[in-house]
Amino acid sequence: MFDFLQGYDVLGAFWMTVKLTVLSAVGSLVWGTLLAAMRVSPVPLMRGFGTAYVNIVRNIPLTVIILFTSLGLADIFGVTMGASDFKVQGFRLAVLGLIAYHAAFVCEALRSGINTVPLGQAEAARAIGLSFSQTLRLIVLPQAFRSVIGPLANVLIALTKNTTVAAAIGVAEAAYLMKSMIENEAQTLLIGAVFAFGFVVLTLPTGLFLGWLGKRLAVKR
Repeated sequence: MFDFLQGYDVLGAFWMTVKLTVLSAVGSLVWGTLLAAMRVSPVPLMRGFGTAYVNIVRNIPLTVIILFTSLGLADIFGVTMGASDFKVQGFRLAVLGLIAYHAAFVCEALRSGINTVPLGQAEAARAIGLSFSQTLRLIVLPQAFRSVIGPLANVLIALTKNTTVAAAIGVAEAAYLMKSMIENEAQTLLIGAVFAFGFVVLTLPTGLFLGWLGKRLAVKR
């Protein structure tokens, strides 16, 4: 039944999807945390930048952002991300685009978590001489992260599925291989089922684990 899989590196394609997901997730978490800090910053310029970035990027389709990283950054501005190989360059540009897009959603999830931290705790921290950055790093963000594990899990699952957009710039991940297989084979339904099952295997355990972790680490108030 699955003889049509011979000659295709399905595991390699999903491994590329995993690499895209992991690197983009780490980058999105870092950049999204910085954006969240900007959005609650007492400095108007930083607060304005964070707000503008989130509102603009969230309303641009991911496909447009991914294509801009390839056609705009690479072809027009000559940004190669330190890679001479076209495939490596495409992979890095795809990661950059995924980070730029999903960091906006991480930022909003974190900001909602920051809003759950009682204001009195921040005031008490300032009263004992802690700066804004110290208050955010030592008191507010640890509680905010614990409050938004569930929403961050949803962003991670969406990121995993959105890696399929990287096929638009030639990154050989799962969706790219699926498109090639559908063009060459006559088993469209089986091919779709195989790749759908692969994404379920990637996302379902992640969602279940992070859901359990969110309940385990939930801040009791």
